[in-house]
Amino acid sequence: MTRLFVPIDSTALSLDAEEVAEALTLGLKRKGAKAEIVRNGSRGLFWLEPLIEVETPEGRVGYGPVTPQDVPGLLEAGLLEGGEHKLRLGLVDEIPWLKRQQRLTFARCGIVDPLSLEDYEAHGGYRGLAKALTMAPAAIVDAVTTSGLRGRGGAGFPTGIKWKTVLGAKADQKYIVCNADEGDSGTFADRMLLEGDPYGLIEGMTIAGLAVDATQGFVYIRSEYPHAFLTFKRAVANARDEGRLGPKILGSDFSFDIEVRMGAGAYICGEETSLLESLEGKRGVIRFKPPLPALQGLFGKPTVVNNLVTLSTVPFILAEGAETYRDFGMGRSRGTLPVQLAGNVKRGGLVELAFGVTLDTLINDFGGGTASGRPLRAVQIGGPLGAYFPASLLDLPMDYEALAAKRGMLGHGGMVLFDDSVDLARQARFAMEFCATESCGKCTPCRIGSTRGVEIMDRIIAGRDIDAQTALLRDLCEVMTDGSLCALGGLTPLPVLSALEHFPDDFKRPVAVAAE
Repeated sequence: MTRLFVPIDSTALSLDAEEVAEALTLGLKRKGAKAEIVRNGSRGLFWLEPLIEVETPEGRVGYGPVTPQDVPGLLEAGLLEGGEHKLRLGLVDEIPWLKRQQRLTFARCGIVDPLSLEDYEAHGGYRGLAKALTMAPAAIVDAVTTSGLRGRGGAGFPTGIKWKTVLGAKADQKYIVCNADEGDSGTFADRMLLEGDPYGLIEGMTIAGLAVDATQGFVYIRSEYPHAFLTFKRAVANARDEGRLGPKILGSDFSFDIEVRMGAGAYICGEETSLLESLEGKRGVIRFKPPLPALQGLFGKPTVVNNLVTLSTVPFILAEGAETYRDFGMGRSRGTLPVQLAGNVKRGGLVELAFGVTLDTLINDFGGGTASGRPLRAVQIGGPLGAYFPASLLDLPMDYEALAAKRGMLGHGGMVLFDDSVDLARQARFAMEFCATESCGKCTPCRIGSTRGVEIMDRIIAGRDIDAQTALLRDLCEVMTDGSLCALGGLTPLPVLSALEHFPDDFKRPVAVAAE
């Protein structure tokens, strides 16, 4: 039977993918035609969503963006045979935007039925775990270390070192915690995997448990992802029913299970210790470090806390070999990075490429420049706490060290574009306001500093004593950087100082005149 693929990813659903699926079901019934409609995840070509595909002898042919009103015409044009139509994109795998990518972590996303274990295994799933079950825990940790995999959540800490610390800790219970509290602006990689390839995360967490002798995992998903939350819960239940979670996984003596938790909407819970506090049923507030979570984490036990993309990458490393993964990338940034293009961009979506790709390639070749058609003025990389880079720095490679050398950060790989109409002084004010709103309140530099920062920015924007206020702003940023307990307060100065450095004219306001 012919198979039609209609995405059930949140982005596609927001663009009427559900209505497209209903129209296809009704249209097929009216024509007396038979076809199986598979609800897949998104391939990340968001400007083409809903992107529907039909399986043909030559491969999967795509059409998009499709509206419910397009469906009758598509069926008349021979959709089930991959017929010609103005929305026909040809073989999806041959679309240049997709063909140029190096998909390792996202290889199955948009291709498989997210909730079908059979489909997952037919596309290489559980090969990594099967291999890991033949290895000693230390050998698994060594493989992850050799691969060069670093935390994809923002900190970029070497994953193998974290695992080795937990493996060496002595305890009657250890935990694997997946941080899926994806709160950065312009990011959606975690959500795409939760909705499009959830078994990849389940397999990755199971391998992590095997590597460090942990038997229980927790996945902490942000509350703004209700669809992803429900999809992943269903995947966990399916995996448990099929013996992929619980006792004696794949016929071995190893037992591991996963519990899914929803966050309460606090950005600060993306920080690992606040996340652990929330998981324990407490208010999400930063913990002092040391002790490190690897030694005293969830409920005081040794805990691996990794980002979702990090854990979902582990199955590839075990299945294909650490050296294969390490061969991608540059310097100390190995493997691939899922870059998320958002903001004022013509072709928004997810691009997975080896580290080292330049901003210019991502913004212009993949993103197509700004959606407005106006000149690009700035790009913010790494979420709301990331630096604003000007168009003159588009030759920068996406690499942890290269961005740090320019006083920026990679973060979760999100990129938000701005055209020449943006006011960077107001964007700097937004950074301070964001920190003031999202601060957990535990430390003074973050709690009070961000509030004072908003006040200073308001005076600058109003044109009041600009030189003195700018000097005060720089001093405040130094205090926040050096004195904050965690990265929220410590990194808020990054976008502010980058705006001051690269866009100084935006801070030179007309001098305010006092009222008579």
